[in-house]
Amino acid sequence: MKVYEKVREYIIANGYKQVAIAKKAGIPNATFNAIMNGKRTLYADDLSSICVALNVSPELFIEIKKPCKNVVDRMEVV
Repeated sequence: MKVYEKVREYIIANGYKQVAIAKKAGIPNATFNAIMNGKRTLYADDLSSICVALNVSPELFIEIKKPCKNVVDRMEVV
């Protein structure tokens, strides 16, 4: 599932109105709508503003994978 889909689901599941979140995030309604419909890229700064408006951490919507042990073992410390 894409990040914008997770955000949209969260908004719907918690009974928020997209227009209210857009206003609180400082994102124009048309832009917010385009983001939530996958017609515009959800940039990191937009996600940050949306998360502040929702009072949640971005980690709720993004998956941060830890590098596998072999990659870490092969990394050269500079």
